[in-house]
Parts: sequence; structure tokens; C-alpha cells
Amino acid sequence: MFKNKAKILGLAVLTSTVVLSGCGLFGSETQKKIDPPKTVTTTSEKNTNKETAAVKKEKAENAMKTELYLIDKNGYVVPQTLNLPKTKSVAKQALDYLVVNGPVTDMLPNDFRAVLPEDTKPSVNIKDGVAVVDFSKEFKNYQPEDELKILQSVTWTLTQFAGVNSVKLKMNGHELTEMPVKGTPISEKLSRATGINLDTKDVVDITNTKPITVYFIGGEEGSYYYVPVTRRVKASEKDPITAAVNELIKGPSEKSNLVSQFMSDVKLNEAPKYQDGTVTLNFNKNIYGSFEEKVISQNLLDTLVLSLTEQKGVEKVAVLVDGKAELKNDKGKKLSAPVTRPEKVNTGSF
Repeated sequence: MFKNKAKILGLAVLTSTVVLSGCGLFGSETQKKIDPPKTVTTTSEKNTNKETAAVKKEKAENAMKTELYLIDKNGYVVPQTLNLPKTKSVAKQALDYLVVNGPVTDMLPNDFRAVLPEDTKPSVNIKDGVAVVDFSKEFKNYQPEDELKILQSVTWTLTQFAGVNSVKLKMNGHELTEMPVKGTPISEKLSRATGINLDTKDVVDITNTKPITVYFIGGEEGSYYYVPVTRRVKASEKDPITAAVNELIKGPSEKSNLVSQFMSDVKLNEAPKYQDGTVTLNFNKNIYGSFEEKVISQNLLDTLVLSLTEQKGVEKVAVLVDGKAELKNDKGKKLSAPVTRPEKVNTGSF
């Protein structure tokens, strides 16, 4: 059951990765009809089917999955993985697809909108891990309330690509030290450390804190997706893994539209163990989505893995319950190996 939302997630499946998946929306058995009429396929229909399959194959071969950080109806900046045409200029293309009324228009998921002002033309130059983006003058034509969202979207969209660690912004060839509408200061190099969907409501003194990004669940039944949220934790917190787990257990703000499958009585039995890129977490039995069947929700696992692999050096997450490793998810799949982060996030609704 989701925390902070009186909804039960029906037919919840992992859509952001093939790891630990393999179960469809429906079971493998279907109801059989008695003596169903035989279907006769003509030669013309067979040729049409072949052509359709060939077109689909060609489209798949000429496409590449790309995360675009778009704005949902609640104002969150959310990664949505779309199939874009293959190109050598992946960074520029991603920005082109962030422009309002640009090539992304017919591909936008329901209740999502593009980020950059209409007719904005970006150029990108990547060197030494820094993507220098130069926007045309149309870049300044955005609504004031979108200023931070634009910064976050551009930064997180570009840093998905290998070789891009940070972003620098220009407009008409001139370096931007602040955003052109509300004047939000821009650091010399923007990175994911800047955060996304900032939640600072309980922070009194931000100078004594540091950022932790965790993932909650947004959307509505039938079209849920994962939303990154950056919280602030005490600067004295030495273990970012425990801090991230605690934020997941704490759950999203009650005033937000986000939900979580972590219940408040979930606890770690011991400190996380880290070795060679793998974090091992030993939870109490309250991590189970069902005590009777002793299964762990796949959506809970997804938010856990997405959150922890945001930490530098973490590549996989292994989960134990009261020290035992023989677990399974709510699709009946055994969790026999540590879980890796999906290559792309939010490839579809769940």
C-alpha cells in the first residue's frame, strides 16, 4: 500500500528496466474458447504483416532511448525515456527535444510538457567533461516559475550522457552567471549535485546540510512513474546510504502528490555494507509488502535502487530480510543477485 495516498497500485510492474523482470501485465494462461473458428490469413495480409514487422524493426534499429527531463502536471521535473532518432549529436538532439512545440510535441506522455521556450535553438560543445550550452535569444522567453525547472532539466538531461559531468550555460555567446528572468544564480558548473525537485520545507539552516536525492512515485493509477527529489540532510551525516534509506522510509511530503511503498516501521537491522560497488542492506521484516507470502514490492525495490545508485560508487544493491537472502518480488521472481540500476528510467507507465 502506498503511504500518503489511499490507492492500491494495481498491476504494478517494473517498467524502467529488464532486470528482475520477465512477467507481463497478465498471466501466461488465457481462457480458451471451445472450438474457436479458424482464422484464414490471405497472402495479402501475410505480406502486410511482414511489412509491418519490418517497419517496426527498422524503427527500432534507427532509434535510441534517451531520458528527457520534462515537467509533469504537478510541476515536477521527471525523466521520461523516449525513442529518438539515432544521431552522433546526442546531447544537442536531447536539448532540441526539450523545446516547446518542437520535435517532442507528438511524443509527449499524457500530462507532461516540454521545458525550453518555443523556438529556442541550442548548441552544445563538450570538452573535459563539461557540456557548454549556448542558447539563442529565445531562451529568455520562459515563465518565472519555470526558472529552476529549466536549470534542473537541462543539467539532468545532459549529464545522462557518458563524458558529461557538468554543464555551463551561455546565451547568444555570452556566459550566464544568473538566469535571465528571475536572476537565479548559476554556478560556474552545474551538476546533479545541484539537486532536482528540491524539498527543503523542514530545513532551518541550509548551510549545515548536504543534498541527498531519492526517488518517490508520481502520477496516477495506471500511469505511475518515478520522481527524483532532493532533500537536505545534516552535513554531519557520514553515511549517505543510511541517510538515503531513512529519507525513503520517511516518505514524501504529505503536501506533495508523491507516494511511497516504504512503511514507517521499516528499519535497517545493521549498518549498510559496501564492497566493490555493491551495497548490502539488511532490513527488518516490515520491508515485506505481504507478510504471508514474504514478498518485496518491485516498485519499492526500484525506488531503493534508483536512490542508492545516485551515490558515487554504488552500482548494485543487495537486500536481506533479517539476514536472509532467499527473497522474491511481488511478481514471483527470486532476488538471487544484487539489483543493478536500469539503463534508463521511466520507459513506460506502471
